[in-house]
Amino acid sequence: MSNAPLILLSHSMLAPVEFALTAAGYRVARGWELEDGQKAEIRAIVHAGEFVLTPDFLKSLPQLGLIANISAGYDGVNVPWCRENGIEVTHSQGGNADDVADQAMGLLIGAWRDIVKGDRVVREGRWNNADRMGPRPGLSGRKVGIMGLGHIGKAVARRCEAFDMKVSWWGPNPKPDIAWPRAETLLDLATDCDILVVACRADVSNRGAVSEAVIKAVGPRGMIVNVSRGSVIDEEALIVALKAGELGRAALDVFAQEPTPPERWADVPNTVLTPHTAGGTVDSIPRMVAQALENVRLFLAGEPVITPAT
Repeated sequence: MSNAPLILLSHSMLAPVEFALTAAGYRVARGWELEDGQKAEIRAIVHAGEFVLTPDFLKSLPQLGLIANISAGYDGVNVPWCRENGIEVTHSQGGNADDVADQAMGLLIGAWRDIVKGDRVVREGRWNNADRMGPRPGLSGRKVGIMGLGHIGKAVARRCEAFDMKVSWWGPNPKPDIAWPRAETLLDLATDCDILVVACRADVSNRGAVSEAVIKAVGPRGMIVNVSRGSVIDEEALIVALKAGELGRAALDVFAQEPTPPERWADVPNTVLTPHTAGGTVDSIPRMVAQALENVRLFLAGEPVITPAT
């Protein structure tokens, strides 16, 4: 065991993965209590992609050759810099797409139909039959625009179709084999939809892409759902628009800062918020961990990895 490769777990959130790594025959270094003497031996990092790995830190690991992200996203990793410096980067592909899409639909329905608000009304003794005469619109026939049509976006689209919603999408790259219509721009997509679902992979190119203009285009009767990353939305503009009634609703699983400060949302109306839990279920997590560990195994064996970041 003393000669086994040393693998770094980058964040305490990943502590449960240590057992799988040791069972596979690796030694494990814990990033939250990393000793300087361990840095020279680290061959690979098992990582949660939303957390930032700085070039300065990576330079301190002279034998590092792989960053295996358990997550689908890897916005905390500078992939071009890593590749230029001989470090491969991998991620989870499709391992949790259905679970994230399920959460997106839960957020969408819960916010659009005031389900979470209704739960509070009942529990707090504020049930007023007169409220039933001010009903919300239904979902059938509503127009859903999806930003990003990868594994997650496609899974959301299929679910929306099952609810008889009309699906369109936007992403920077056309997909000729996709039947759902693609908008010319993100702003066009926002203007033409009732509900904008943000499901893209976050990177430097789309930071703040859901801008003030896009948010206002969705409008006072519309809603934004985000299961991508908080960085994709101008969160301050979103909050201002919700308070001003320029955006109807928002349902968010991800935030600009995580954990997001609760006081930031205390007086923001018409929101449903969850603590970045969309991608983690007892079904998806083992798949994503297994994929990351397979990439580690292949890298150490000198073989091509199966899910390189693009």
